[in-house]
Formats: sequence, C-alpha cells, structure tokens
Amino acid sequence: MIVWNPWHGCHKISPGCTNCYVYRRDESIGKDASVITKTGDYNLPLKKNRQGQYKLTAEDGIVFACMTSDFFLEDADDWRQECWNMIRERQDLQFHIITKRIDRFEQCIPSDWGDGWEHVTICSTCENQKMADYRLPVFLKLPIKHREVISEPMLEEINIEKYLATKLIEHVSCGGESGTNARPCDLRWIQEVRRQCIRCSVPFTFRQTGAVFIKHGKVYHLERKLHISQAKKSGYSYVPGNNSGAAIKYQLPDRNDLFVRLSRSDFRSQFHLSEKDKAYIIEKGTDIIRSHASDFIAKRLSPENPENDGKQTPMKGHPVFIAQHATACCCRGCIEKWHNIPSGKVLTQEEQKYIIDVIMEWIEKSI
Repeated sequence: MIVWNPWHGCHKISPGCTNCYVYRRDESIGKDASVITKTGDYNLPLKKNRQGQYKLTAEDGIVFACMTSDFFLEDADDWRQECWNMIRERQDLQFHIITKRIDRFEQCIPSDWGDGWEHVTICSTCENQKMADYRLPVFLKLPIKHREVISEPMLEEINIEKYLATKLIEHVSCGGESGTNARPCDLRWIQEVRRQCIRCSVPFTFRQTGAVFIKHGKVYHLERKLHISQAKKSGYSYVPGNNSGAAIKYQLPDRNDLFVRLSRSDFRSQFHLSEKDKAYIIEKGTDIIRSHASDFIAKRLSPENPENDGKQTPMKGHPVFIAQHATACCCRGCIEKWHNIPSGKVLTQEEQKYIIDVIMEWIEKSI
C-alpha cells in the first residue's frame, strides 16, 4: 500500500467529517487543516531513483490518493489535471481515489476519461443513510470502470442493497471511528451491511472496530492498535464463494430463552398452525414432517448464499414453512439475528440438525 498526498488539508462537508483525523493530527502540531497546500509528494508517481527508475512499482501495492484531503476538493481544481496526467502515465500502477465529493466527479475528470480508466478505482464514502442515498445514486450513473463503497466512520445502520444489486459496486468496507471523541460503531450495523453484500455477492471488508465498539449490547473502548486487528480477528470480512463465514465464532442461544424471546415478538408470535396443518401433521407423522424440514433446510438455507435469500420461505403451503417463520428459521439473515449462526457460510450438518430440531419443537408444541 502506498499513500500519495499531492495536497494537504480539506473542508468538512458532512457528518463523517466531524472528527476528521487530519484535523485532529494537524491541531496537535498547531497546524490549520482547513488551509490547502501542495505537498512535497505532489509528483510522487513520477519520482525516480538514481538509476532513473520509478520509485513506485506495481509490487508496492495500491496507490491511495489524497488520504489527507479530497481529490475532488474545489481548492485543488488548478492542480488536479497535472495529477491526472501522472496517473495516465503510470498505467502500471493501481490507483484508488476515496472521496466525499462524488457529486463533483464529472466536472473534474480529464477530457480523455471516456467510460473510465482501467487502473483507477473510485471509492465513494457514505457514513449514514442520508449520505448513502445522496451519493450512491450519483456514483452509479458516472462513467467509472471500478467502484467501491466505504462506510468509515460508520455512524448508523445503512441499507445499500438496492445499490449493490446493480452489480456496479465491486467492494464494500465498513469500520468505526478512531480518536478521543469517537462515536460508537455497533456490530449489528456491520453484520447488516455484510448480509446485504452476501446476498448480492459483493466482497465485504470489516476494516476496523473504531475506539468505541458495541457488541451484543456491551460497549468496548479499544486502544488504537487493536482497531484493525480485532476487526480482522472477528472473521466478518467476506469473499464470495469462499465459505468465509465459517471463520466466525459464535454460540447457539439457550433453547428455552429462544422460545421466550420468540413469544415476545409480535411478528413471530402471529404464526399458528391451522386445523388443516395439524391434521396433515397427524396424518403424515412427525418423522415425515421432519424429513420435509430437512429437505427444505438443505436446499433453501444451507448454501453459503441461498438463492433469493430473505424470500425463499413461503408464508403458507406447508406446516414447516409456518414453523420456520415462527422460529426465525426462514432465511439466513433471521438465523443470524436470532440463532447467531453467521451468514456467508455453508451450514454444517450439526447446524442443520439444530435448525430442524427448533422447527420440530415448535411444531410439536403447537399440536
């Protein structure tokens, strides 16, 4: 990874900027981060060593541009074209440009941009739902070859599934905020965006916990050195087709406690077996009903990314379907939320048996 900061300094424009690390660091040395200046690394992509070879090579990794500013900042309009020229010349490198100003993109690109450059990835940030719904529709209409979405700092739960469903976004990353005034990041927000990515087969990275991290309702205050390592240790990053979720450690809920919680849910407690359903169960016998449940779970729930996940279980038509909704065993998202079994993994035989046992226990109690 290489950081190329052709200029330094920025202006705050959205909630994600409130505790900007650039402002925080500059303030610590008596510097005003709102003052925009060129840096000594302005021409870094073209710098050469004594042998006349470029200092930066493809082996050094991705070049991240403007990490202490914004590439599309208005104050840099006079400098940007020269930077595009350098990027054009170094097509052997991969450039990533992260921006909160995606709405300025079209007025800031070079004349030969066309439908995008193959070696340039544009990353739009969205720290909350408002920014996601403002920036991402713009982002998706722009002529860009490679798009990524970044929610750092993540300030609330966001739903970006309709944008992911376009198949135009190649990667999503989320993470918490650092610094002494860091706002909290909740694991539930991370899990929800991860599930959206899984359903749309988009790679996902849980980048960092942030300084204030909420997990299962408990608040953790973490040292800066642990933010990235703890996120990586969680196993919540996802690569489609790689059974990534198998790395996530979890504990199944207490069965009695589970049924108490289900009974308190207005949605779950509305499901009941009809007299016709009960008659069907008695006629077939519980062994046959269990075999039906086993078949449904194996085909509709056990794959890493089940087809039409979230909508694969009908609301009627078989007693097992009713039981699945009543016990939150209807889709992988509900299974993760209620039973702690992570999305993004192939269900093991033991996990499938657990789900079937829960379904059958509800059915047997209902008749």
